[in-house]
Amino acid sequence: MSERWVSLDGAVNARDLGGLPLQDGGTTAPGVLLRSDNLQGLTPADVGTLVDQVGIRLVVDLRTGAEVQLEGPGPLVRDGRAEIRHRSLYPESGEHTDVDASAVMPWIERRRNGHSPSVETPAVRSYLGYLRDRPDSIVDALRDAAHADGATIVHCAAGKDRTGVVCALALAVAGATRAAIVDDYVATGERIGPIMARLKASPTYADDLDGSPDEAHVPRAESMERVLDVLDERHGGPLGWLDEHGFGADDAAALRARLAA
Repeated sequence: MSERWVSLDGAVNARDLGGLPLQDGGTTAPGVLLRSDNLQGLTPADVGTLVDQVGIRLVVDLRTGAEVQLEGPGPLVRDGRAEIRHRSLYPESGEHTDVDASAVMPWIERRRNGHSPSVETPAVRSYLGYLRDRPDSIVDALRDAAHADGATIVHCAAGKDRTGVVCALALAVAGATRAAIVDDYVATGERIGPIMARLKASPTYADDLDGSPDEAHVPRAESMERVLDVLDERHGGPLGWLDEHGFGADDAAALRARLAA
């Protein structure tokens, strides 16, 4: 795992999705799709690393419009070094999310948006909510990665939940093993302390995280396992869900051709 982390001063959860085992043998290709936490704090040296060394040309930002407005788009975009595609995984209306304002963070359970109780854990409810509410953004994010001219980096705030779901689906399209998909998801737990320190230092997220222990935000393997089980049970797997929402065989082939080494 150590070789997949990208060392940056202004982000703590950046890693390459290359080097993961595929079901048919081989591994995913490096330098094609990366994932990260918030990119607002990137230094000029970080930008140089991502653009000049890694080859990032496209940023897929999964945050809400409210988060982008409060935090900014980040230096990769401000300096014109990469193109940005904003793909919020929450319902949005105008400039702001039309769910509860505190729910700009997916680890905060949406209590007041009229959703019925569920036997699923809060994390799984959030992840299934992304699939229910914003299939368009998920499909568009994967198309972005499939057709990008260079490497793509996908991020949200922590690089854990929203980013985790999109990257899990991308890896499924590539043909990664289920164990590899789950292992990549839980790898964020290795950086949970620095991730939470960054978020708690930001006025955008600090109030909602006040008093919340870091351990409460560690990604659990069973959360991703459950989401994959639901996709299997209801849609014949991640590719079945994607096909139902417009990410067809040609899209899948294009992404697989880039990601499968």
